[in-house]
Amino acid sequence: MFIQLLRDGSGAAAAEMALVMPLLLFIMLGSTELGNYFMNEHSLIKAVRDGARFAARQGFSNYPTCTGSPDTTNVVTPTQNVVMYGYLSGTQVLTPNITAADVTVTTNCTTAAGGQTMSGIYKDLSNGAQTVTVTASVTYRPIIATAFGISSFTTVLNAKSQAAVTGL
Repeated sequence: MFIQLLRDGSGAAAAEMALVMPLLLFIMLGSTELGNYFMNEHSLIKAVRDGARFAARQGFSNYPTCTGSPDTTNVVTPTQNVVMYGYLSGTQVLTPNITAADVTVTTNCTTAAGGQTMSGIYKDLSNGAQTVTVTASVTYRPIIATAFGISSFTTVLNAKSQAAVTGL
């Protein structure tokens, strides 16, 4: 009877599946989490780039100084909204966990680049070409780890984009 039991292969597939299933689940859930991470990172980078483009197209009068923060009402707040929602106003955020406090808008001036002094639309500006920098730093929200109750996840997504203020 014992020899007959050893030769019986009817449960082999189930036993093999029980051994392989944890590895398959780990690969599947890990791939899902990795895809979510890259999607959120791409979304944040694109949003910051769009925010810098938006801020760069605001009028020169909204950038009174060459250092620090530009006009809050006309540049900073609308730029934060563009980064968060993709529009000047909205309710659906592009990147999970992003808030206005996560987005900073700063400016600085350059009088020469590549050994050449600024000309064109910048020639009448005493401080030279003004650039705006939009930066965002957002805590990543995992989907799989949250489902399993892992709440101490501290990965941060960072994005930064810079554009020359055209004043158009």
